[in-house]
Amino acid sequence: MKSARQNVILDIIASENIETQHQLMAELGKRGISTTQATLSRDIKELRLVKELADGRYRYTVPERAGVAEHNQRLAKIFRESVVSCDTAMNLIVLKTLPGLAMAASSAMDGMNIPDLVGTVAGDDTVFMAMRDVKSAVQFCGEIRKLF
Repeated sequence: MKSARQNVILDIIASENIETQHQLMAELGKRGISTTQATLSRDIKELRLVKELADGRYRYTVPERAGVAEHNQRLAKIFRESVVSCDTAMNLIVLKTLPGLAMAASSAMDGMNIPDLVGTVAGDDTVFMAMRDVKSAVQFCGEIRKLF
């Protein structure tokens, strides 16, 4: 139910200029979806919707790909400047960083939507990344190595 509702929300904001939660709730109602303001507010937060100024009015949108590209550029910069090595141990990726920079590298990884990443743990100069399986760990470690 939740994912179906959130998919409808994404469809609505892609096709309509929605300025308020009230308008969004009304559009959901037109599509047969009843929800509370609190639930809608949580959906907006989970979907990471933002209000963007367009034609002098604010409207809900999904963050632009340019923002994703900028985020990826910052991640690449963090890796170039802080990650020293990357290796795998079964489904774990072990990143070695310069002293004091493991938390930044870990936070950057957590901020991305990496499908097979289960979680990260950071120390001072080491990050453990738990991947869903060995294959995804090896593949992603290869991608990480290309960044530095």
